[in-house]
Amino acid sequence: MTQDMSILQLVLNASFVVQFVMALLICVSVASWAAIFRKLFALKKVHALNEEFERDFWSGSNLNELYAAATQNAKSAGPMERIFASGMREYQKLRERRIVDPGTLMDGARRAMRASFQREMDVVESSLSFLASVGSVSPYVGLFGTVWGIMHAFTGLASLQQVTLATVAPGIAEALVATAIGLFAAIPAVVAYNRFAREIDRTAIRLETFIEEFCNILQRNVASQSASGH
Repeated sequence: MTQDMSILQLVLNASFVVQFVMALLICVSVASWAAIFRKLFALKKVHALNEEFERDFWSGSNLNELYAAATQNAKSAGPMERIFASGMREYQKLRERRIVDPGTLMDGARRAMRASFQREMDVVESSLSFLASVGSVSPYVGLFGTVWGIMHAFTGLASLQQVTLATVAPGIAEALVATAIGLFAAIPAVVAYNRFAREIDRTAIRLETFIEEFCNILQRNVASQSASGH
């Protein structure tokens, strides 16, 4: 009498512990795919918003006009625009307090932009740690289910007088399904993590470059205002 060796039947015939491991890994895999799609769309939006603001910034628009627009669109602005707004806000506050020392003005604006940069990167990097955990832990969870399933299968065979491949195969196959599901959860998470990490690194470099370029522009403005004041 042949046994049904389909994946569904193997899962249904597995022990409770192995079924629990499989269910856990499936839930983790679903959550991982949800995080992947959320991060994919979020990074595309960040890239588009940064591109749009950078075009406006280098088109020769007035800094005060850009700052007013960034203040009005604070909720829908991209990371680069919010970093620019934080630097301009601090710069203008220091100017309102009659601080004219170029070093103080530039240090204040740069510190404000670095703090804003760190906040933006914390948001952009969200969910990466979850994907890293899924990629590193899921295979071991699946392996635990496999080991437990094989132990359970051999324990059940202990009472048999004659053990053949036909009696051993179903139990081992049931156990190996747990490892397969673990790899199914881990592989997409690892691939997505590596891709997102590269994109986030490029975004961070782009934002840091913008901070330095904007600081140079502010420094030239401070120098020209100091020269005109004299």
